[in-house]
Amino acid sequence: MSSAHTTVSPYRWTVLAAGVFATAANSAILLGLPAIAPALRRAYDLTLTQVGVVLAALNFGALATLLLWGIVADRIGERRVIAAGQVGAAAALVWAARTSSYGALVAALSVTGALGAGVNAASGRAVMGWFGEHERGLALGIRQMGVPLGGAVAAGALPALNDQISLGAAFYGLAVGCLVSALIGASLIRAEPNEEHSVLARPLRDARIWRICTASTFYVMTQISLLGFFVLFLHDRRGASTAVAASALAATQLLGGAARIAAGRWSDRLRARVVPLRKVALALAVSLGAVAALVRAPLPILVPALVLAGAFGLSWNGLSFTAAAEAAGRARSGAALGLQQTFLSGGSIVAPIGRGGSHSPSQRSVRSWATRCSVR
Repeated sequence: MSSAHTTVSPYRWTVLAAGVFATAANSAILLGLPAIAPALRRAYDLTLTQVGVVLAALNFGALATLLLWGIVADRIGERRVIAAGQVGAAAALVWAARTSSYGALVAALSVTGALGAGVNAASGRAVMGWFGEHERGLALGIRQMGVPLGGAVAAGALPALNDQISLGAAFYGLAVGCLVSALIGASLIRAEPNEEHSVLARPLRDARIWRICTASTFYVMTQISLLGFFVLFLHDRRGASTAVAASALAATQLLGGAARIAAGRWSDRLRARVVPLRKVALALAVSLGAVAALVRAPLPILVPALVLAGAFGLSWNGLSFTAAAEAAGRARSGAALGLQQTFLSGGSIVAPIGRGGSHSPSQRSVRSWATRCSVR
């Protein structure tokens, strides 16, 4: 495959659009559930720690399958992985909609995470293959923008579905999104000409990729700690309505999506991925410090500070994603991305459970977010 093909073909934008949609459909589940956390807590009579387990359940399943999905994508291609995984995730969400107990809900969401995890490596692998190095940061930044985009749509739609119909309808809505993304992926994504697949996972022996994965874990723990309890904090501790808190979360995710695109373009111009990552970490630490100082301030002051910190917390992912994929090379990028996403899922499990177990977010816990970001 020639580099000219990857940088000139207009078809690359079709692949990118399909990748964004698949990513958004999958992330709508993880980032959308916090918007209906109060409803889940009431419907299943959950403690705050149990809410944390429910929010982390998707990552329970994903942790076990992400690397496997990445290796499979290297071998059989992205289209099959996205189609099969998203259909399976939709079926598991239907199961979640029909549960009546805490244990069954956690099990259903764990299966959802395990089956839907293939989107992460497969869509990123597809985008990387169709874009040249000079625009890959922008392309993968746009692809990663699908994460907060899906979260923003879900943050607005899920509370409405819960309020107007039922909690089960919110899960059915997520299932429909997965089915549509499976259809789009199966219809629009195709392999590059003369692409060679490999079953080898050499990235697993590359120290650079392990360093990128380890660093990314610290970023995601800060991101999930902040956003996972965003709505509950504003609703339970500061008296904001669920609608207002969910709207603020949606705004955060939209701003974070735009930041991912800007960061990707910035990294293309610098011809570097790690330097921008370091600067994002500094900005995130400063913004979280501001939140800690303003945690008891009036809502018109506190909410914008939270939104800004959340946007920085979302902005780094595309840079990390691109760095891991480029370090591995196209043929084995699926395995590298699968490994990176495995690390991120592990951090995403620890963060909400640990934060939920230390009581509702308070000034003390927000300061711990800033500390975690600044030292890591």
